[in-house]
Amino acid sequence: MNSQEPNLETPTPASDAPDTSASAAGADLATQLAQAQAQLAEAQDGHLRAKAEAENVRRRADEEISKARKYAVESFADSLLPVKDSLEAAIAMPDAPLEKVLEGVHATLRQLQQALERNKVLQINPPAGTKFDPHQHQAISMVPAEQDANTVVAVLQKGYLIADRVLRPALVTVAAPK
Repeated sequence: MNSQEPNLETPTPASDAPDTSASAAGADLATQLAQAQAQLAEAQDGHLRAKAEAENVRRRADEEISKARKYAVESFADSLLPVKDSLEAAIAMPDAPLEKVLEGVHATLRQLQQALERNKVLQINPPAGTKFDPHQHQAISMVPAEQDANTVVAVLQKGYLIADRVLRPALVTVAAPK
């Protein structure tokens, strides 16, 4: 060879066999990548389904709350309808004798009391001598009495509770200190 002529020979690798370790590692990485992508897609799908389910539960709860507010008085109104019917029946008989009218009024009052009790509207009517409770009673006046101070002497107007909440306190007179 002449030193001025370029060497056009291509270098030959030490081994003419293909590199199987590099191609196997590439295939292994490709498999791992495919598995990771499948897991990611599955996780994303699960996330979207869970998010949709949570939204459905929230929407259903909102609808139930809305219906509960809208129809909360339904049971109470239903229990008052017989009272209204009784009053209308009494008005329809203007010539009824007084005893019959009074008997009907008492029956109607019992119906009303039962309707209130069924709907957890309870009466506050403390007997005389009961210790004054500012949470359930409203003192109208203090009067001298032959009983302990700060006890109920008389009930001027009954009070009412709904469950444990005072709807209207009982108006009472209270024994004055001696």
